[in-house]
Amino acid sequence: MDTQQLIALVSFAFVSSVTPGPNNMMLMASGANFGIRRSLPHMAGVAIGFALMIFLVGIGLIGLFDAWPPLFTVLKFVSAAYLLWLAWKIATALPPEPGAATAGGMPMTFLQAALFQWVNPKAWTMALTAITVYAGSRNIAAVFGVAAVFGAINLPVVSIWAGMGQYLQRWLTDPRRHRAFNWGMAVLLVASLGVAL
Repeated sequence: MDTQQLIALVSFAFVSSVTPGPNNMMLMASGANFGIRRSLPHMAGVAIGFALMIFLVGIGLIGLFDAWPPLFTVLKFVSAAYLLWLAWKIATALPPEPGAATAGGMPMTFLQAALFQWVNPKAWTMALTAITVYAGSRNIAAVFGVAAVFGAINLPVVSIWAGMGQYLQRWLTDPRRHRAFNWGMAVLLVASLGVAL
């Protein structure tokens, strides 16, 4: 990959990672509900899980989608159903008790966030685009390079969203505002599903 291709890949990785999508909406909600420190496993799971997804898609799964295109349609419907369920869980989450660091549920774990990438329609779109446009011959070194770029860019980007959520914590001490925020995040999550599909 030459310098010009690398700059194009970095630009694509940044823009596609920083724009609103299911991961970013959930990280903002997690930052608001649990703070950045408790959301660190969630953030790491998104960054590492997505890089691993790109690598695995690049070395084999893209051939499966090429061979049987309806599989991608099935994946979209499964992903949509799961995201609607997550939106409902966010919307109906109880606000934490004042001064209680662990009340109001638990943030996503590293493994949950990493596995979530496989049902995230925006992640699939990003991974398939990245591999088809930037991996060239799709050899292992090229695929690894694309995955590494996304891994390096994703962690700082997802931290921005969790940080914005944490910044809102003080404003969300009022239970009505907290409920409105969670419903707003749920609506945005559903809206991001429409953009990704």
